[in-house]
Amino acid sequence: MNTFLPPAGGYRKLKAFHLSEIILDLTMIFAEKFVRQGSRTRDQIEQAARSGKQNIAEGSEASRTSKETEIKLTNVAKASLEELLLDYEDYLRQHKLSQWNKSHPRTIKLREYLKSPEFEKAPTRFATGLNAEEYCNLCITLINQTTYLLRKLIERQQHQFLEQGGIKEQMYRARINYRNNGCQTCQTCQTRPTRPKGQNDSGRN
Repeated sequence: MNTFLPPAGGYRKLKAFHLSEIILDLTMIFAEKFVRQGSRTRDQIEQAARSGKQNIAEGSEASRTSKETEIKLTNVAKASLEELLLDYEDYLRQHKLSQWNKSHPRTIKLREYLKSPEFEKAPTRFATGLNAEEYCNLCITLINQTTYLLRKLIERQQHQFLEQGGIKEQMYRARINYRNNGCQTCQTCQTRPTRPKGQNDSGRN
């Protein structure tokens, strides 16, 4: 039988989800290596990183029945990563370390590395040998890339909502189409004999 519900999920194919997963793994290593256990900062960065990843997935799954929820959760994911970005920037400032700008030679080199097959295969292996300044700038670069992708994703989700409407509108269109055309794929409807005009269920006129 045809369904009016759109397919859900597919978040594992999103580059933003893949990067958010890397950010989570890197943040857990950073917290273990550079942040005191039990501190509020450690809890904050771990929760923000986890929220970034999880809300992308939850928003994608929710899209089947609610575009509003999908957009909302994707925006929560972006907001969580932006919060994490501030935490890394705060760490650099509070420890009197440098934040590299976009044109910094090390940032350019870092971006090249992030595109390499080596990073794709083992994104956390290289990071374990970094000092705190290098580590923070690595994560800042990744977060900026991910939030950019999430902004584009939210724009696409909004466009889809404007084109297709929400679940209630889709249900209404599906119901009208069913009433006008009948069920085109249901085997029961296709094999049911046509009732002669004026004949009731008992077969009598």
